[in-house]
Amino acid sequence: MPATQMRLRIDASRCQGHNRCRAIIPQLCGVDDLGQGVVLDQGIVRPEWLAAAELAVRNCPEFALTLEAEPTV
Repeated sequence: MPATQMRLRIDASRCQGHNRCRAIIPQLCGVDDLGQGVVLDQGIVRPEWLAAAELAVRNCPEFALTLEAEPTV
C-alpha cells in the first residue's frame, strides 16, 4: 500500500481574506498583496502540523481550505 501525504489547498475564488488560516498555521498559510490567503511550500503538511491544518480547515468561514491525501512516490 503506497504511503500518503496531506496537502493543504486554498480555493482563491472562495477566500475573502479573513486570514484565520494564517493565524492558526503560519507554517503553511501566508497572504498575498491583496490580503488573500496563499499556501506556502506547496501546501505539504508535515505530520506535526496535521492537527493545526485540520483546525484551520474547520475555522475557515468561507470553506476555502481543504486537506487532500496524496500518494507519495
